[in-house]
Amino acid sequence: MKNTFFPTRADINMFAFDIDGTLLNSVHEATDATCEALRKLASAGIRVVLATGRRYRDALPLADMFQIELPLVTASGALVKSPGDHSTRFIAKFSEGVLEELLCALISEGHEPIAYTDSYLEGFDFYCRSTDVSLCKKSGVEEYLHRNRSLARVSDSFETVPPAGIFAGFAMGDRDEMLHLENILRNRWPHHVSLHTIRSPRYRDWMCEFAPAGVTKWSAVVDVAKSVGIDPATICAVGDDTNDIPMLRCARFGVAMGNASIDVQAAANWVAPSHDDDGVADLVDRILRD
Repeated sequence: MKNTFFPTRADINMFAFDIDGTLLNSVHEATDATCEALRKLASAGIRVVLATGRRYRDALPLADMFQIELPLVTASGALVKSPGDHSTRFIAKFSEGVLEELLCALISEGHEPIAYTDSYLEGFDFYCRSTDVSLCKKSGVEEYLHRNRSLARVSDSFETVPPAGIFAGFAMGDRDEMLHLENILRNRWPHHVSLHTIRSPRYRDWMCEFAPAGVTKWSAVVDVAKSVGIDPATICAVGDDTNDIPMLRCARFGVAMGNASIDVQAAANWVAPSHDDDGVADLVDRILRD
């Protein structure tokens, strides 16, 4: 864990919250205590930004429930959109030729990549090579396509001429398989691709997520903060998974949830109670009380 201090209200002007495993508990619900904590922050004049690995479409209901007006940081920082009018504030872009090589490498390793596009208003969210789940041997992709088939578009030239606007994506499989894949991709493109392996609580398998180099939740949170005149040195970031580590390390005060893994907790200044023990509410009460 980083050298710790506990901030007071005067130290913090913005909270950056992860969603799954942080604002939502293990049954994917926001408790009354968590909802009340966000209302307390609003009453205290502290801005809140959501920073999630979810697709924009999946983050919108939470923005509405928590009455979040600031742009949503989605896809682990690769896409930032305003929930009010769905306008795009930031979309990540791969260096020329990298995406084609990356998709070919994933397929050659036996994986079926899913590739995100900024197409919410067009009624879909991602491209893939097929929506026939029986042809997708990787169990995780089978489950993902089964749940999200209506939001997919098929590309016949997926890996050779990728559709325009792809800003991030992932492959799925068991944990060891995805960590091995991450290592392969990192060694091949050490300066062109941002990578992390996480497990969404909504799926049984793990995701090796890829995006252009330099793209993190923190990079996007900083841009949102600056757009509303908030100094990034006054941000408290809260999360529980590997894709939260950059913002936990870089924020003025980084908080890992009690349900986070050891490496995530080590990146933080402080560890809150778990998402099932109203850790967000405990954190907010401590800072506002102090």
